Amino acid sequence: MTDLFNLDGPVLQFINKIVYSVYLNILWFICSIPIITIGASTTALFYVTLKMSKNEEGNITKAFFRSFRENFRQGTLIWLILLALGIVLGVDGYVLYHMRFENLFWTLCTAVFCVAAAAYAVILMYIFPLLARFDNTTGAMFKNALFIGIRFLFCTILMATVYFVMLLVVIRIFTPAVIFGEGLCALLCSFLLSNILQLCQEKTGKRPDTASEAQPF
Repeated sequence: MTDLFNLDGPVLQFINKIVYSVYLNILWFICSIPIITIGASTTALFYVTLKMSKNEEGNITKAFFRSFRENFRQGTLIWLILLALGIVLGVDGYVLYHMRFENLFWTLCTAVFCVAAAAYAVILMYIFPLLARFDNTTGAMFKNALFIGIRFLFCTILMATVYFVMLLVVIRIFTPAVIFGEGLCALLCSFLLSNILQLCQEKTGKRPDTASEAQPF
């Protein structure tokens, strides 16, 4: 039992990672302020948390900004595409909600909208972790994010639950929990994604980035 709580034990190691996730959440928030940089910032966040899930994080500040620079162009492009699609879906949802005609056409449109919204949510959850780990074209990133999200549906549901619970806690229960926000969500999702991305890596024959630094910050 005492081994669980020593400095190298799993409990304190996990608590340590949660503290790091708060720091990463601050970095993510600052780098996302221009709005258009949210994609690059989220990719950098997952780059570090995926390493943390395998105890390979090293210097997390250096790793974060390294990924931010390297994935800035593609991460920004992906985010702008997602933002545009999100606006379109939002407008469509608003129109469908206020129409509410009880006929076949409205039912079909609503069904198509629900499928599109679900696919959008799956891509949104997976695409930035994929970008953090793999080099590929933007189109392939979208396709692979959707395919992997559907293929590993249980993981997708768990990830969606993580984000939903965090949102519920912040809005309804304890607003200061926002300090954990995206950083903690990314860390928990990275633990869920670690083996899946490793499997994808083995299938593609690509080796992970093994570089790490000695200092945590």
